[in-house]
Amino acid sequence: MASLNVGNLGEYLREQRRTAQLSLRQLAEAAGVSNPYLSQIERGLRKPSAEVLQQVAKALRISAETLYVRAGILDERDREELETRAVILADPSINERQKQVLLQIYDSFRKENALDAQSGTGDAGAAAGPTEL
Repeated sequence: MASLNVGNLGEYLREQRRTAQLSLRQLAEAAGVSNPYLSQIERGLRKPSAEVLQQVAKALRISAETLYVRAGILDERDREELETRAVILADPSINERQKQVLLQIYDSFRKENALDAQSGTGDAGAAAGPTEL
């Protein structure tokens, strides 16, 4: 069996599909791809395009960026951020609106920390100790 080094992607897709309680056929139909093609992706025999990964991610309700990283389409540097987003989006205990609000807060913290790092101020709030809410 000749693998195209996308086995990690295939294993991850299979795990996500099973977590979503979807058969291979159901996922293929929801993503608009053929059942045999999706099976080959899961077995690491095919490397899907970014468009196919986006369709599969949408059908699984997971982050397309996470699939891009696993497929080697997106740089590994952003993996932690993408995994954090994927975990938030996959959490069944919060609704879609709450997920979006949480992602907006996460983005605002990341932007604030990036600005602090650029200006060299660091995390001034941490030095002052905990604040009461």
